[in-house]
Amino acid sequence: MFPSIRFRSVTGLAVGIAMTLSPAFSQRGSQGPPATSTPSPGAGGGGITRPGPGQGNTPIPGQQPGQQQPGQYPGNQTYPGMQRPIYLSGKVMLDDGTAPPDSVVVERVCNGVARPEGYTDSKGRFSFQLGQNPSMIPDASYDSVNPGAGIPGYGYGGMSRSGAGNLGGSTMGQTPGGRMIGERDLMGCELRASLAGYRSESINLSNRKTFDDPNVGTIILHRMGNVEGTTISATSLQAPKDAKKFYEKGREALKKGKAADAEKNFQKAVDAYPKYAAAWYELGALQQRDQKMDEARKSYQQALAADSKFVSPYLQLSLIAVQEKKWEEVVDTTNRAIRLDPVDFPQAYFFNSVANYYLHRLDAAEKSAREAEKLDSQHRFPKVNQVLGVILAEKRDFAGAAEQMRSYLKFAPEAQDATTVKGQLAELEKLSNPTAKAAPQQ
Repeated sequence: MFPSIRFRSVTGLAVGIAMTLSPAFSQRGSQGPPATSTPSPGAGGGGITRPGPGQGNTPIPGQQPGQQQPGQYPGNQTYPGMQRPIYLSGKVMLDDGTAPPDSVVVERVCNGVARPEGYTDSKGRFSFQLGQNPSMIPDASYDSVNPGAGIPGYGYGGMSRSGAGNLGGSTMGQTPGGRMIGERDLMGCELRASLAGYRSESINLSNRKTFDDPNVGTIILHRMGNVEGTTISATSLQAPKDAKKFYEKGREALKKGKAADAEKNFQKAVDAYPKYAAAWYELGALQQRDQKMDEARKSYQQALAADSKFVSPYLQLSLIAVQEKKWEEVVDTTNRAIRLDPVDFPQAYFFNSVANYYLHRLDAAEKSAREAEKLDSQHRFPKVNQVLGVILAEKRDFAGAAEQMRSYLKFAPEAQDATTVKGQLAELEKLSNPTAKAAPQQ
């Protein structure tokens, strides 16, 4: 019987989404596309260098006790072929030759997996050491945060690939133990800029060597059509100097991991200029991180009051509504975000699909899930496939549901709920082939 699959009875659908997204989703969305799922669970990613033989206190063959070999750290910890840090610099420009109107996220993309590395300055310039920027905390558009995690059995994992999740303490892009990214981690990698409403050209990093010129040149952004919303607030660009000074101090405090100082400066920025949407957003993100949801909601609403086309606050408000299981509010808020930008945020369609599922609007839920699946060409959010499978099972399209569950397991083979999904898949496969003979009863 179909009910034995227990899709509807799984209560973790909403809770898991909220728990997984809460800390990471709320960060840095005003600087580039808002990024929540834990990265697409189990999906592979570049940048992890596993310790080679001889690491720790075990000598490598032929080594005398206490003898330090080339590439060996004091304390007898050996890293054969020890990597050296890689520094990159360059510029991001719009295709009309001007600098972006505000900071843009520069990200490293390895085999389809994106990792934020740094921000541009007011002139579009960037400079950073790969994997070593503690201020880079991905938000909802990055696979390191799983906006789909609320679908059955998905618990909080934070930034599971990197082990990060604390403001100012991210190890995003680092190898285990906090070691830097080296040239052998860059196979299949490229550098690009990330700004909602724009398509970025990319710079290949695969053949890059440690001692190459750090300057990689210019990354060009091309404006896409039919996108009314933005992740750079127009009213924020009009802020007076004193308000901008407080805002920049807040951002500097974030880079140093000083959340309390950052919050104070963002508050001073909005006190000096109440229409400072970007500062209201950053203030809300810090409040949301600290679970001050009422305060965060008010800050995001202030951001939207200052600039109704600022997309990032809508995504954060939809997350808060998910946490509170206010499904009509989720639908309304995500619909607004989608109208402003229908191309950059598959997670908005995902939240919309989940909310419509709980409101028993299966056709609307399926439509949004399929749009999320189409936009998520890099499979950053594999939970979309699982949600679509649940919806199709409810609509008794067992073959289609089974196909979606197989896709989920393909893109998230190590997901925490993989065993449960495999069991559901087995039952769906039986239901999708009703002519198959049942096994004889013993």
